[in-house]
Amino acid sequence: MRNALGVILAGVVSVVVITAVWFWTYSPRVALAAPDTVSARQAARLSATGSAKPARALADEIEVTAAISAKSSATTASTIAASTAVPSAPVPATPVQPKTACANPDALGVSRVVEIDTTGGPGFGFAHFKQLDFLADKEVVLTFDDGPWPVNTPSVLKALADECTKAVFFPIGKHVTYHPEILKQVAAAGHTIGAHTWSHANLNSKNLGEQQAKDEIEKGFSAVKLALGAPPSPFFRFPQLQHGPAAVAYLGSRNVAIFSCDLDSFDFRAKDATQIVNTVMTKVDKSGKGIILMHDFQKHTADALPTLLRRLKAGGYKVVQMKAKAPLQTLAEYDEALVKDMKLPVASIRPVGSVVQTVSE
Repeated sequence: MRNALGVILAGVVSVVVITAVWFWTYSPRVALAAPDTVSARQAARLSATGSAKPARALADEIEVTAAISAKSSATTASTIAASTAVPSAPVPATPVQPKTACANPDALGVSRVVEIDTTGGPGFGFAHFKQLDFLADKEVVLTFDDGPWPVNTPSVLKALADECTKAVFFPIGKHVTYHPEILKQVAAAGHTIGAHTWSHANLNSKNLGEQQAKDEIEKGFSAVKLALGAPPSPFFRFPQLQHGPAAVAYLGSRNVAIFSCDLDSFDFRAKDATQIVNTVMTKVDKSGKGIILMHDFQKHTADALPTLLRRLKAGGYKVVQMKAKAPLQTLAEYDEALVKDMKLPVASIRPVGSVVQTVSE
């Protein structure tokens, strides 16, 4: 009996001793291993429910973890994959330039933008200049002359904006001084602005001397600068496309690019908007590409433009915007003379009723 009790007592003591040894030996290691496991689980829970850290900090941690994951086990990699799927939008590594949203999903848009080095006064438009064939098949450049003008120019701007596309404008200096606020709208919409002389004079006329031609060119550019508060692009189009050799040489010395065209809409002769659309589409379908000459001064052009842009889109044509590598440095004497002239009371600010009254009928 005593021997049996002794055996039982010895067994109990052995179990106690073994349990104590196990607890003393292994318990600290479990405690040390626990933080790694708990930390990984906490990260998963926080990313799913929204942590107190900002989104950028969370993304940074994910990027670092992912970089380290190449050395991790398959389990760690799967944990990273789960956590990286949580943020609603990835954070770019470098700042992204914001783009203007286009409300029209089927817009004509702008297929590409070309930058022009105007050194030496290069010429564009196969009607007069054959050297620089930079347009691919089905590419067009939209250009408008003679503005800015009330109603018509804003209507042109709206049509272009509706199709999220861009053009080159060649305003007349006098018109700019009449309606500087409209030219500012052209610039604000992101279009390229050159010049089209001061008064739309024919610079190839025998009655116009070289100094007068220079004055027409420079005063036109200074008018644009005065209206915008910034220098214009060194882009110029001759009125009536009349390229006098002396004026061409002068523009070359000023590093101003000269614009002719590849196809003329002849919108100033058109009887209605439909005729303009048909004229342009017939010519562009024949040539396959080109610089299109139109006038934002003309009402029929403003009316035709929405349909014309849709027709260009349907025909598979793409718009190229032309920009200058550097702006034109206008000449100080013309800037100063124009500012002086603008101070003269050339326009009345009084309402018509206070100036003109009917006294009898």
